[in-house]
Amino acid sequence: EYIIRVQRGISVENSWQIVRRYSDFDLLNNSLQIAGLSLPLPPKKLIGNMDREFIAERQKGLQNYLNVITTNHILSNCELVKKFLDPNNYSANYTEIALQQVSMFFRSEPKWEVVEPLKDIGWRIRKKYFLMKIKNQPKERLVLSWADLGPDKYLSDKDFQCLIKLLPSCLHPYIYRVTFATANESSALLIRMFNEKGTLKDLIYKAKPKDPFLKKYCNPKKIQGLELQQIKTYGRQILEVLKFLHDKGFPYGHLHASNVMLDGDTCRLLDLENSLLGLPSFYRSYFSQFRKINTLESVDVHCFGHLLYEMTYGRPPDSVPVDSFPPAPSMAVVAVLESTLSCEACKNGMPTVSRLLQMPLFSDVLLTTSEKPQFKIPTKLKEALRIAKECIEKRLIEEQKQIHQHRRLTRAQSHHGSEEERKKRKILARKKSKRSALENSEEHSAKYSNSNNSAGSGASSPLTSPSSPTPPSTSVEHAPF
Repeated sequence: EYIIRVQRGISVENSWQIVRRYSDFDLLNNSLQIAGLSLPLPPKKLIGNMDREFIAERQKGLQNYLNVITTNHILSNCELVKKFLDPNNYSANYTEIALQQVSMFFRSEPKWEVVEPLKDIGWRIRKKYFLMKIKNQPKERLVLSWADLGPDKYLSDKDFQCLIKLLPSCLHPYIYRVTFATANESSALLIRMFNEKGTLKDLIYKAKPKDPFLKKYCNPKKIQGLELQQIKTYGRQILEVLKFLHDKGFPYGHLHASNVMLDGDTCRLLDLENSLLGLPSFYRSYFSQFRKINTLESVDVHCFGHLLYEMTYGRPPDSVPVDSFPPAPSMAVVAVLESTLSCEACKNGMPTVSRLLQMPLFSDVLLTTSEKPQFKIPTKLKEALRIAKECIEKRLIEEQKQIHQHRRLTRAQSHHGSEEERKKRKILARKKSKRSALENSEEHSAKYSNSNNSAGSGASSPLTSPSSPTPPSTSVEHAPF
């Protein structure tokens, strides 16, 4: 049995211990094979597996295995890993809970029928999807998404339900239409048309929309970015819809390639309900590191940088900030990436969406749509959205502040405990001890000389010129380090 200490976030108080056997690791590893990754689980051993040396070696191997999983953005967010590391908080069957909620709703809406659950097609643990049909139109396929509330739900229940029910009235050429939406005090349910071609991420990864998230995106067989014209067109369309939402005062904060539906050569944004539900962003662990990314507008711009990188190179960046960018189809692409993902951008802050639209990559893109955007939000609900947005940003700023303080403390402790620093402190202590010993000896000699002179001639002698030799200094070993 191995004891694992798990900590959520930076607070040591928010930690716990779990006991796992090798067989538990093996079971997890088998379940994660769907991702198609080669994970470094130490091999099985039948003989000598209780030897002290072997156990120590196995312990290191299991720690390395956990390190690889928890630093992989997709794996660390998947339900299998969460249940393994935090069984108390992830013991519920969320598909079953979603089915119960959906069934309760359909008692009063008999025209809808569930065809099948779409298992694990998304990355969220508490958001579930079902393939639907309308009873009198059996050939039409729709997708129902159900999600419960997240930590950033600041709207009152009444305002929340009103805003969710407003979403089908939102018409925009680059927003994927909501067919039906409803909510109760603990969750929301939305229905949209099912798109056989899938999302922008499915196009980039050449994936099938119905496949599980881990299978689709963890280890793509062929990594290839999009054509320059596609990057320009899709990028421009996404920026236009972000500007529309920002102008409306509607908080988004959930841009990533899986939230962009492809309809021919047109991108349409998904999941406007996420911010109303208070759900965490897919890229939160990235932008929570940078204190200058502290508004939902700047969050959207930073997330656009991630999306543009994926469109350009066919995969997400290895880490953020990005020090240098690989060769791109155009230097205009690199210019936008530098303004959103570079060290300087993350340190100094994001450009506005309007600024990105003026950059050479997007400024010459002609949009041919004639559909007029429409999304009427009553004044009272606009005010509720503004207050909720401020609360979301306030919580983000507080989290960023705590992370910043924790990093400074960790750096200081690491610096203080380094071998080089310990050597410096020893040398300093030695010098201090020698100096102290020298001062003591001079003082002693001065007193001795003074008493001799007084007893002999009665003439005074300067204390700065001792007539007796300096006694040996005290040992450095007593230095207080």
